[in-house]
Formats: sequence, C-alpha cells, structure tokens
Amino acid sequence: MNELDKKENYSNKTFEDIKHIDENGVEYWYARELMKVLSYKDWRYFDAVIEKAKIACQNSEITDIDHFVASNKMVEIGSGAKREQKDYKLTRYACYLIAQNANPRLKIVALAQTYFAIQTRKQEISEKEYSELTEDEKRFYQTNLTKKGNYSLNQTAKNAGVKNFDKFHNFGYKGLYNGETAHDIAKRKGLRYREDILDNMGSDELIANLFRISQTEQKLKKDNIQSEKEANKAHYEVGAKIRKTIKELGGTMPEDLPTPKKSLKQLEKENKKSLKKKVK
Repeated sequence: MNELDKKENYSNKTFEDIKHIDENGVEYWYARELMKVLSYKDWRYFDAVIEKAKIACQNSEITDIDHFVASNKMVEIGSGAKREQKDYKLTRYACYLIAQNANPRLKIVALAQTYFAIQTRKQEISEKEYSELTEDEKRFYQTNLTKKGNYSLNQTAKNAGVKNFDKFHNFGYKGLYNGETAHDIAKRKGLRYREDILDNMGSDELIANLFRISQTEQKLKKDNIQSEKEANKAHYEVGAKIRKTIKELGGTMPEDLPTPKKSLKQLEKENKKSLKKKVK
C-alpha cells in the first residue's frame, strides 16, 4: 500500500512548512500536500483515510464540511488535456482526525498525531487550560487572536471610509502607548526594519492590544462612523481609554511591559528544526 518507515523516505517538509493562511488569517492544509508528508503514495488509499476521518468528525456531532472543504483543481494529464483532481482544504482538527486514522506503522503518522493533537488543543483552549500554558504558548495563542482581530477591524474600518490603514492603526497605538506609533514601539523594542511588533510582545501586552482592536471595531459599528477622520479619532479614543483603565487599576503601562527575548518567528524556526530532526 505505502512505503513503510523501514525505508525512511520521509519528506523534508514538515506540517508547518505546508500550512497555508487564507485572506481571513485562517490556517489550513491541502490534503494532497499532507498525503505526501505522511508518506502516502496513492490518493485512493489516502482518500479512504479522509473518509474515515470525516465519519469520526460526524460521530463527534461536528459538521464535517466545516473542517473538510472540497477544493478540487483542474490538472493537465498530457497533450493539453485536463481533468478534475480531488482535494480538500483541511483545518487543524481535520488533520488531527486524519492522523488518528492513518497507517500507524508509519513513524511520521505517530508524529503527526502528537503534533496536531497539541496544536488543535491550543486552538480550542479553555480558560483553565490557558492558565496552564507557558508564556510562549500564551504568546502564540494571543498573537493568533490579535492578527485575526486586526483583519476583522480592517474590514470594518474600510467600510467606515479608512484608506490609509497604517495611519489608522497608529492612532490606536498612540492612544494606548501615550503617543507612540508602531515605528516608535519597534524602535523602543530594538527591532529590525519591518520586524513584526506583535511577534515581539508578551501575552499581557497582546491582550491589551486585542482589547483595543475589538473595542474599536465595536465603536465603528455602533456609532456608524463613515469617515476616515472620525475612524482615526475613534481608534485613538479607545486606545486612550484602555490606557486610562490600566492606570486606574494599577496595572503596568504597555510600554513598560518587558519585550520577550525571542520573537515568535525565532521560536517557530527552532520548533521547525526540532521537528525536522525528529522526522529524520
């Protein structure tokens, strides 16, 4: 059926390497790409695994089409002819179920089971579980939420008339950081040019920014703001009010919170290297 791990012909690609991000900031994997990483050679056999995973999803009373999204493509088969090739866009949960139903004799499958189990739990975490995470795990979790929040805010801001999004976001930062822009924050943190400031924030700082983002989006909608000038003003006001609340509660101002020693990108690179060593 497949090349078993006695041949150890594993792909150098890891699960993170084949991850995709859509326009909404949502991550997904293509079944065809996952098939290769899991050492399956024939789609027929891997498709059978997918069907078992879909049944497991249904048995958990979860709608399988939300996690196994059909994504068929037209591929060339020679002489200019094309045919439709079956494929899926998979969520982390779908990948986890596939790994659970894949050939257990493959070492890479066991690795996939562990990887997707841990990552899926991070995505569907409870308050109690969150408190048990390490600081770096909390950073990954909060950054994911913050980036999704920023995307949603951008859509709402666009509908409100915003065209200069860098300026719009800087108004929010200025309110929250006592006049600092994104550039000022990056400079204070000692970051390189165009390095992501969110990747270099601790979990508490990320939470403050996520609150700013969500409250600004609500204000734009609630007040039916329809001009860029008013949207910028609203973003500043929300940031400033959150700053005032932090001060009144005796909390630490965002600019005084420590910058983590390693960015999330650095941590991801280290995780990928570690994963590749395990695969080999």
